This record gives sequence, structure tokens and C-alpha cells, in this order.
Amino acid sequence: MRRTGHVLWRTPAALGRRVRRATRAGGAGESGLSRLIELHAVNAFGDMLITVALASTIFFSVPTGEARDRVALYLLVTMAPFALLAPVIGPLLDRLPHGRRAAMAAAMLARAFLALLLAGTVATGGLELYPAALGVLVSSKAYGVVRSAVVPRLLPPRVSLVKANARVTLAGLLATGVAAPVGALLHQVGPHWPLYGACAVFLAGAVLSLSLTAKVDSARGERKARLRPDPATDPRASQGRGQVKAPGQGQPSKPGLRSAGSSVRTGLLANAAVRALSGLLTFFLAFLLREHPLTGLSAAVSLGLVAVGAGTGNALGTALGAWLRDRAPEVIIATVLTCALAATLCASLLYGTAAVAAVAAATGLAQALGKLSLDALIQRDLPEEVRTSAFAKSETLVQLSWVVGGGIGISLPLSGTLGMWVGTGIIALGVLLTARRLLTAPRTGTSTPARVA
Repeated sequence: MRRTGHVLWRTPAALGRRVRRATRAGGAGESGLSRLIELHAVNAFGDMLITVALASTIFFSVPTGEARDRVALYLLVTMAPFALLAPVIGPLLDRLPHGRRAAMAAAMLARAFLALLLAGTVATGGLELYPAALGVLVSSKAYGVVRSAVVPRLLPPRVSLVKANARVTLAGLLATGVAAPVGALLHQVGPHWPLYGACAVFLAGAVLSLSLTAKVDSARGERKARLRPDPATDPRASQGRGQVKAPGQGQPSKPGLRSAGSSVRTGLLANAAVRALSGLLTFFLAFLLREHPLTGLSAAVSLGLVAVGAGTGNALGTALGAWLRDRAPEVIIATVLTCALAATLCASLLYGTAAVAAVAAATGLAQALGKLSLDALIQRDLPEEVRTSAFAKSETLVQLSWVVGGGIGISLPLSGTLGMWVGTGIIALGVLLTARRLLTAPRTGTSTPARVA
């Protein structure tokens, strides 16, 4: 018995040491990036536990017709207000430039409290569930905005931005993969148990947030990013408005996303197309495969195959992001967008098990690599003092695109070929609007970031 207990103790301890060595590799331990990687894993674990609890209530526990109504209500009551509230997140966080650790801890504590509220309503699925779910979503996105802005502050000398983003994202994916079966097991005990688990995880995340290095709260001269050009620095903005003040006269100018050139804006548009495709496939295939499983497979196995394909593509995209480093993010975005178009077109022409798995994997890969590359563009082309606000705006736009795609997916008839053709149209529009501009866009480069006037 003593030997058995010793083995049981040593196994998780050894695993913990290996995880810690992996997160601290490449100087991440000294720079503080390892703590952020671990924090993001905790964040992803807790979010997945909440997702399992909500999916069991909103989707899996009711017939397809009622599930459509509930999911549509979820998008309307939860996502639509988020689209209005999300623009507030960036400016609010801009007002707290020296409190990013506290902001992440507050986001964790808010979700811990909301998980307890959800535990009391998840079994009935009543309307009171949706305001709490909205709060969870807003808190999660607030954490994500701050985390994205913090990564450049914690870069080790030998690690690039894309590689650092990829390591953080990969930790979240691995944590999500572990949390999904844990949440399913907890759900077997009771529908509220995954939420109790999420509460405990987020409380731990709040403690870990406050233990991040003090460099996280360093914010010298940060200002708010603008989506539109500043009349004081962009002559095009002054057309029809008379003379503008020269730089240095009057109020200091505020750099915006236009100050980075076309790469960030075009990359954002490309990511919006990929997110819209992801939202469409998520909801359309979820309902389609419940009623019309893939040939020779049950509904559960069909849904599992799609989930595995998407997860594999996402993990592969994250791993490729770490390997590709900062190699032309514009080219990477254009490439994955084209790959997603090829996959959806093949699935439209040859709908079947292999085609559905392939399009799920291609979308996951495009979403992961596209987001990593967009983050790298923002971190590369925008000055540090506007990154938090820029990340908030980009997260808002891509989230709204996902909601629009999901709404389209819910409204479509349950025809596999039709759904794939609609997905092809969405991604083809994204390629048409962005591919050429991405490949010909001037590179700002890390050595010549946009300047603050």
C-alpha cells in the first residue's frame, strides 16, 4: 500500500515538473511568460467546464426544434448585447493601464461568482440563465483582451511574438482537451457540478493572476487606439473639412489602426470571414448531424468526428504558428484563407464523412493560424500604447462575425450540401476582399513600428 501510494503521488508530481519545464523553456521562466501560459491554461479549463454545463442545458437535453429556439435565444440575449458591450471593454481597460493583474483577477472572480449563479439555474434552463451567461462571456473577453496586450511585455529575448502567442494558445487548447472529459464526468454527477468545478478553477486563476510579474502593470504613456484616421496625421481624413493642424500643434494625435497601414485592417477582415465560417459550421453541423448523421455513424460519433477534426486543425495551426514564428503574417493569413476555401469547395462538391472532417480541420487550422498572425500584426505594427484598445476592437469584430455566422447556420435548412455552399460563399468573399491586399501590403516590420505623433 505504501509503495502504491508513493507511485500515485510521484506520477502527478513528475507530470507537474514536466509541465513547468515546458512552460519555462526558452527563457519564459525568467521573463514571466511561463506564469501567463499557466494562467491561460487555467482560464481555458474553467471556460470549458462552463461550456459543457451550458451545452448540456441549451442543446443536448432537448429536441432539435426546441434546441434551435434555445440556441437562437442564446445568441440573441447573450451575444447581441455583448456586441454592444464589447466596445466598452477596451476603453475601460485603457483607463486601468497600471492594473492589468487586478483586471485579470477581477475577470476570474466575476466568472467564479457567475458560475455559482448558473449552478442554481442550469437544471431548469430558465431565462435567468442568460444574463449570467452574458456576464461570463464579457468577463472572458475582458481577460482575453488584457492577456493579448500583456504578451509583448513578457517576451524572452529568443522568443518571437507569434511563437509566444502560439505557446499561450497551445496551453489553452491542451487545458480545454483535458477539461472536456472532466466536465462530462462532473455532469454525470449532476448538471451543476461542472459549474462548481469552474468556480474553484477561476478562484485559483484569480490568485495566479495576482502572482504575475510586475512588468504586466507597466504602461508608460498608453492611449486609446482609433479605428478611423486621425485628422492631425492623415491628410485623407481632412478632405472636405478644411485645414488641419500640423503635428505638434494643439492636442497630441492618437494613433489608430490606420497608422499600421493596410495589413492589420485587411488581416482583421480575413479573420472575420474565417470566424463567420466557424460560427456557421458550429451551429449548422451541430443540428444537421443530430438529425442526419454521417453515413454509417451515429449522431454522437458524427458530432465527435467534427469536434476532433476542428480540435486537431486548431492544435496543428497553433503548432505551426510556433514553428513559423514571425515569417510574413500577411502571407500566412492569405494562405490559410485559401486552404479553407479549397476545403469548403470540396465539401460542397463531395459532401461526405471525409469532406466534413476535412472542412472542420481546415477551419480550425485557419482560425488558429489566422488569429495568431493577426495578433502578431497588431503587436508588430501598432505602438505599445494603443495595443489594449486595438485588441479590444479586433476581438469585438471577430466575435460579432462568429455570431453572424452562427445565426446563418441556425436558419439554414438541414441540407449538408447547401450548408457547405453557403460556407464556401462566405470564405470566397473573404478571399476576394483580402488575399491580394494581404500579399501586396507593405510590411511595417518590428524595427519600424508606428510612431506616436
